Amino acid sequence: MQLKILVGTVTGNAMSVAQAIELACTDLMADIAVVPMDGLDIGVFTPDALFLVCTSTTGAGDVPDNAQALYASLLGEPRYLGGVRYGVLALGDAVAHAATFAEGGLKFDAALQDLGARRIGEVFTHDACGEVDAETAGVDWCRGWLAEALATPPGAPA
Repeated sequence: MQLKILVGTVTGNAMSVAQAIELACTDLMADIAVVPMDGLDIGVFTPDALFLVCTSTTGAGDVPDNAQALYASLLGEPRYLGGVRYGVLALGDAVAHAATFAEGGLKFDAALQDLGARRIGEVFTHDACGEVDAETAGVDWCRGWLAEALATPPGAPA
């Protein structure tokens, strides 16, 4: 099984987190692919992989520009994704954008759940104003999340 980390980013921070996870988690999962969301659509979500949506938030709680097409596809081309397992790592700034903190990732989570995909664990949110940098926090969270995902058989309830 492959872990596909789908990256929505404006400044590159989410990409840095995804790349840190790729480097630090190969002992848990040998096949990890970091995939920018540019040009992707709902067809990227297949039951033969495990997905991690790693995205920042932009504007007034929007998904990044490079993630717009994928998000629109989830909303506009609905299909049942019951065999898809995923997690969400949502980046944001709780001080500057308290009302829309990490909303980009939360929007992806809601869309995937509406289509029947099964989230493993809770959505992880990282505050850019926190004391731990996003790469370290993301890797720490992802190691626990991957262990949970790997212990949960694909057909088991989330």
